[in-house]
Amino acid sequence: MFRIGHGYDVHKFDPQSSECLIKLGGIDVPSHQALLAHSDGDVVLHALTDALLGAIAKGDIGEHFPDTDEQWKGADSAELLVEVYRLVTVEGYRLMNADITIAAQAPRLKDYKRPMAERIAELLGTAVGNINVKATTTEKLGFVGRKEGIAVDAVCLLEKSAT
Repeated sequence: MFRIGHGYDVHKFDPQSSECLIKLGGIDVPSHQALLAHSDGDVVLHALTDALLGAIAKGDIGEHFPDTDEQWKGADSAELLVEVYRLVTVEGYRLMNADITIAAQAPRLKDYKRPMAERIAELLGTAVGNINVKATTTEKLGFVGRKEGIAVDAVCLLEKSAT
């Protein structure tokens, strides 16, 4: 049996911040501004986490790690993803593949897509060929185009593990 999950997340840039490193896909990426978030703000891992939760019908990231709970303040999104993937395996599924699209006018992500895929594959214990990371701009349209934030869509396919 197969299950498909979809996740979407958005984080806005902090207009009060300046050049820094932000977490995207579990790696550090140079950025013109920091992302505002309760956790580390890794919008890529948040979208993927939601996709995995959706595939196993277990709600969303906010239900499992609410931003109203101080326990998750500054949390490492990689750890949250690993915990959710543990739930996936407990339900008897394994990841077949994940496809992630990052919409960002800035920073430019061409050189970071492969390292993100490698880190995500490492976190989920799968082959890097099972993870695809794409990056696009919005041709300067909308909040992404105005460099106000980053949006990410993630889709995953799970297969029931043989028992």
